[in-house]
Amino acid sequence: MKVILLEDVKSLGKKDDIVDVKEGYARNFLFTKNLGVPADAKNLNDVKLRKSRDAKIAAEKLADAKELAGKLEKNTLTCRVKAGKDGRVFGSVSSKEIAVEMKKQYDLDIDKKKLVIDEPIKNLGTYKINAKLHPEVTAVITVDVLPEE
Repeated sequence: MKVILLEDVKSLGKKDDIVDVKEGYARNFLFTKNLGVPADAKNLNDVKLRKSRDAKIAAEKLADAKELAGKLEKNTLTCRVKAGKDGRVFGSVSSKEIAVEMKKQYDLDIDKKKLVIDEPIKNLGTYKINAKLHPEVTAVITVDVLPEE
């Protein structure tokens, strides 16, 4: 019997896969636990529509990430921090502070978890920080760390 899986089933398949199982397994396990539905014309059409909708949403997210990457890369972010005479910062500049400054200066929302800071920013200067916006899109943000006036 052909069954469309509604969720990932260990050792059987992933969500929306069409698998061939014994009728008793389908009726007594998959259907009772809402893990699958029979692969009839209506359910096959539903899966096809869901996959096309998911592909459209994924394409929109990718386009939005590319647009945001373009905006991030063309701007230089300026962070003002307390610093000593030798150019060392009191503490360090965190991804949270960078996200807040990005919102203040350019009105761009970026999640602090998406910012990848290789090593802590503890000195004044210019730094390149990666922003992982999408699995396929990574933007490089230029951050100028300057002393407070």
